[in-house]
Amino acid sequence: MRTNPHILEINTRSWLNRLAAEYGRTFNLADIPEEFLDNAKSMGFDAVWLMGVWKQSPAAREIARNLYEITNAVRNIEPDFDVQDITASPYAVYEYEVDEALGGNEALAKLRERLHAKGMILLLDFVGNHTAIDSPTVTSDPDLYVNTGTSEPHVHKDWFFKNENGVYISHGRDPYFAPWTDSAQLNYFNPKTREFMISNLRRISDMCDGVRCDMAMLALNKVHRDTWWEFIGGDLPKEEFWHQALNAVREKYPEFVFIAEVYWGLEWEIQEMGFDYTYDKVLYDRLRFSTPENIRGHLGAEHLYQMRSIRFTSNHDEEEALKAFGREKSLAASTIIATLPGARLFHLFQMLGRPARMPIQYSKDSFKADESIYSYYRKLLEIASAPAFHGGQWSLRDVAPSGDDTNRNILSWQWKQMNTGKMIFINYSGVPAKGRISMKGAYGQDGFITEEFSGEKIAVSPEMLAQGFELELKPYESKIFTFAV
Repeated sequence: MRTNPHILEINTRSWLNRLAAEYGRTFNLADIPEEFLDNAKSMGFDAVWLMGVWKQSPAAREIARNLYEITNAVRNIEPDFDVQDITASPYAVYEYEVDEALGGNEALAKLRERLHAKGMILLLDFVGNHTAIDSPTVTSDPDLYVNTGTSEPHVHKDWFFKNENGVYISHGRDPYFAPWTDSAQLNYFNPKTREFMISNLRRISDMCDGVRCDMAMLALNKVHRDTWWEFIGGDLPKEEFWHQALNAVREKYPEFVFIAEVYWGLEWEIQEMGFDYTYDKVLYDRLRFSTPENIRGHLGAEHLYQMRSIRFTSNHDEEEALKAFGREKSLAASTIIATLPGARLFHLFQMLGRPARMPIQYSKDSFKADESIYSYYRKLLEIASAPAFHGGQWSLRDVAPSGDDTNRNILSWQWKQMNTGKMIFINYSGVPAKGRISMKGAYGQDGFITEEFSGEKIAVSPEMLAQGFELELKPYESKIFTFAV
């Protein structure tokens, strides 16, 4: 996989249903149209993350179908929906086998071969914190989980459920939110649990080329203790689970890719354990809520941290980009992440212009694609697939004032590789902006620099080299220039 890869996230079940509606027949993972893979390759994607391929939990499905929060969210977008199209949460994993409704393990293997043939890799989910409430081990081996035996818990009784044998087992939870009632919480202070989950991860590693690890920070020793100390005690294991897990997989697959969903300022700690990429939620929040100056400040972080961050403006957990940012701002934000160092994550439905996020349990997300949004993403990713964006040297640029102070709204950086350079300028504000750009070292190609979105060629004059280039940008407009170094 390239440096600074492009990763495509797909909600697997909803995607297959959209394909069925488009082509007039059903698909499984083995026989998806070649056209789709060709399009993903032509857009410069290096990896496809299939979200939600694992075997469905019957109990989690019933919980989802009867949860007002989910049914009401679906109803607000599709009033006439069929409740049978609500499935289990992909993050309440019954077991790590590909669901037969998707074609099973064999179909996934065929798709992986097809991706490899086009130079792309396959990523899947690993949910380390919990399993489904009805996963077989909940009954067969309850000691894998946080539990109080057959004695009712003395505190937080609402966190627990009873398995078939009367053992009280906790639901999975994030310490800042209510328990996930479709899940059972694993106990990472039990060595047997670690062995069990590492064996699952080894099995997954035979089926794909990398994993996105859900809520990875919850398995850290200190976080696990602080969340569950009343039931598991306070003595920390000598080693972190992730050290053990990553080493175990990479003994067999040294190039296996690990991506961590992680928050709370623990990104660097997780990176140091060997993860290739960690979520950059801070950048997402600044893009959505903050100023260009604060965004620029975040991009001044240590370069290795930047290279190992995964950037996004949409994923299955966040509100859809069009609704969260607004149309023009969402495209400007996506241009930012597409041209920064680190991994660049795009959701399929984001690129198709989904107007609002649908719960991930709903399997028939039938919004109409927005062709102008899709066209922008195609062009953006084509531009960002140039070698300079993947093997070049990245640095922030300054934009000087030109008659007013709107230059402060312009974000700018550049890439240089061998004889080619790329200059990126984004007016990240809702008002016009202008500034003066130093052209030192930018000699043009045949005396011109080229703006990639429009194809416009601009002559590089001696005056421009001496005095700089006057740049004017509309609200949320982006320009990317190619020049000779």
